[in-house]
Amino acid sequence: MILDARREKLLRHTFVDFQQLVGFLRDPLIFARAEGMYYWDIEGRRYFDAIGGIFVATLGHGHPRVLEAIRRQLEQMTFAPPLHGIADTTLDFVERLGAVAPGDLKFVKGFSGGSEAIEAAMKFARQYFKQTGHPGKYKFISRYHGYHGSTSGAMAASGTGSRKTKFEPQMPGFLKVFPPSHYRDLFSSWEECNRHAAQSFEDVIINEDPETVAGLLVEPVGNTGGIITPTAEYFRMLREICDRHNVLLIFDEIITGFGKTGSMFAAQTFGVTPDIICCGKGLSNGAVPAGAMIAREDLAEAFWGEPEDDVQFAHGHTFAGNPVACSAGMAVIDEIVEKQLDKRAMVLGERLAAGLERLSKHGVVREVRGKGILRGVELVKDTHTMAPWPELGTTLKRTSIKNGLILRVDPTWFAVAPAITATEGQVDELCALIEKSLIDALEELTCPHGDASAAL
Repeated sequence: MILDARREKLLRHTFVDFQQLVGFLRDPLIFARAEGMYYWDIEGRRYFDAIGGIFVATLGHGHPRVLEAIRRQLEQMTFAPPLHGIADTTLDFVERLGAVAPGDLKFVKGFSGGSEAIEAAMKFARQYFKQTGHPGKYKFISRYHGYHGSTSGAMAASGTGSRKTKFEPQMPGFLKVFPPSHYRDLFSSWEECNRHAAQSFEDVIINEDPETVAGLLVEPVGNTGGIITPTAEYFRMLREICDRHNVLLIFDEIITGFGKTGSMFAAQTFGVTPDIICCGKGLSNGAVPAGAMIAREDLAEAFWGEPEDDVQFAHGHTFAGNPVACSAGMAVIDEIVEKQLDKRAMVLGERLAAGLERLSKHGVVREVRGKGILRGVELVKDTHTMAPWPELGTTLKRTSIKNGLILRVDPTWFAVAPAITATEGQVDELCALIEKSLIDALEELTCPHGDASAAL
């Protein structure tokens, strides 16, 4: 892409997320519009969006039902003063989201995104224990490789060292354990590995003193570790551990929520109900910033009292529960429920997984994992030594863009989560684009100066 002087100058006046601008300017990408499964850049080139922007466009870009809900709300009211009251639309949203959440998770507070929801959940947990006779409970245990957001508390809970070290020291009170994938080569089965990983949470709780631990915070499917997908037993063990030690189980469903894993929430997919769910991204289909914290009803009772009791949740955001965002969220929920798109995500996911498994013939795929339409592929140098090959991921990101494909690529894995409204043909198109991009990356790495066809 060739930039004009104005765009190049403006890029030097901003940041592109997690990218060094010098490198970005060598091969820039500026989008002009999006529709359904595709983006178009300012030069008119089309890109297949394999990750819904960044796991947000669950129904595809520009979904008519979501846009119409926003238009109607824009004509009625765009903002309600949060220090004085609440929008009637927001109450409708509370009802709708609580109706599709698992178990007795009916207490809903809307926010502007996932990071806000995570921050709220942690503050909610700490205040809850202060008001229920356990004031020393303030610590949170999460996982290495987990990512919970860019705000200070969410970052402290995250286990992605490279994204944190520039801002250290982090907030105190955050502890980490390793995800199941860290131990997989030490055990004879994935199931046994998961049992060990789950038990490590309890070991930390006991050694820290249960009266100091407020919550466990986990992604049901770990994105930044490469779509790490634990067993259902792993989550049952976490539930039992939390129950034994009076610790809140918090699911970060910012990526997994709203149909991607074959259920409205991954908690339902794995058959385990947490105490709090944090959601965002797909909640508004990417149309407006939106997020929410969903908690057990009985937990909220600790915040109920007379004004002089001063036990209300001491937290708020200007755009929390914004009526426009809530209207978008209700449209997304209604579309998924009425058309059973979560079930469709399971069907499409099986087709997608089969297509990704076919990449194994190239000898660089260690594993395909995930649930529903949310899938990940781990890349290696060869399947005998299973040695990592970070150069392959770096090259794949470049070749995928060249082939008109937007992937979530890390040096040793890539992830896909196309819209759950995709057709079977579009899933096949996606798999073909991924394979072409992988072949191109392998050719570039194995024969950078010669006849690439001889290497394959």
